[in-house]
Amino acid sequence: MTNNNKRWTGKSRGGAFGYSFFIHCVKIFGIRTSYVFMSLIIFYFILFAPKATAASWQYSRKILKKSRINSIIHVYLHFYNFGKVLIDKLALNAGLTDKYSFSFENYERFLSIINSGMGVVLIGAHIGNWQAGSSFFGKYGKKIHVVMFDAEHEKIKKHIEENIADRNFNIISTNGDTIEALIQMKVALNNGEFVCFNGDRFIDNSSIMEKQCLGGTVSLPKGPFLIAQKCKVPVVFYFAVREKNMSYKFYFYEFKSTEGYSASSIADGYLSVLTSMINKYPYQWFNFYKYWN
Repeated sequence: MTNNNKRWTGKSRGGAFGYSFFIHCVKIFGIRTSYVFMSLIIFYFILFAPKATAASWQYSRKILKKSRINSIIHVYLHFYNFGKVLIDKLALNAGLTDKYSFSFENYERFLSIINSGMGVVLIGAHIGNWQAGSSFFGKYGKKIHVVMFDAEHEKIKKHIEENIADRNFNIISTNGDTIEALIQMKVALNNGEFVCFNGDRFIDNSSIMEKQCLGGTVSLPKGPFLIAQKCKVPVVFYFAVREKNMSYKFYFYEFKSTEGYSASSIADGYLSVLTSMINKYPYQWFNFYKYWN
C-alpha cells in the first residue's frame, strides 16, 4: 500500500508573491536577470521546504547513487533548474517565444500520427517544461485537450492567468465530476483529437499501479494507460526539456509493443522512456516528494 505521506497534492510550490515577483522581474529586467535572482532565492527554498529538499536528497543518494558531496550540489542544481523552468514558463506564457530556440526528435513521425485522423493519447511527465511546446501547436491547438488536476491557489492562478498570452489548447479538469471528465476524453478521442496526460503523478491511492523504475518501486496513475487501452488509439510519449543557451528540445516516442496493447504494457513502455529521460536530464525531473516507495 502506498504511504499517504508521499502523495502529491496537485499544488505547485511557491506563493502568490513569488509568482508576481518573477512575472514583473521578467517584464522589467529580462529573463537572464531573473535567473540570477532565482539562483539566490533557491537557498531559501532549500532551507524552508524540508520535505522537498529531503525528496531531492533521496533521489540523488538512493536513485542516482551520488556521493554526499555531489548530492549537496545536486540538491542546489535540482532546485535551480526547477526555478529556471518556472521563469521560462512565465516568459513563454507572456509570448516571449522569440527569446528561445527549439529543436525536435522524431517530429515527422509524430506529425504523421496526429494527421492520421485517429485520436491520440499523449503521455508526458514532470520533466522539463511540457508547456514550452504550446506555442507550436498551431492549427492542432484546438484539438489538444490537457487533463489537469487544478489545485492551484486562487491568487497564484490569478497572477498567472493575467499574464498568459492566448492559450492554444483546451483543459479537461479532473477536480469535479470524474464521469464528466471521462466523457470529455472519450468524445475528444472519437473526434480524432488529442488527449494529454502526465503519467508520473497520481492523486487517488485507489487507482494506481506499482512498477519498477530506476531500481525502486513507483506508483503510477492507472487512468492514462487504461484510457489508451480501452479506446485503442495510438500513444505517444512527449517530453520538452531544457537545453543550453535558452533552448528546448521536444521528444516524441511512439509506443510500440510485442506484448499486446494493455495498460500494463503501455506503462512499461512509458517507464522505459521515462528512465532514459531521467538519466539524460537528471536535474529536470521535478517531483519534489518521496516518489519511490
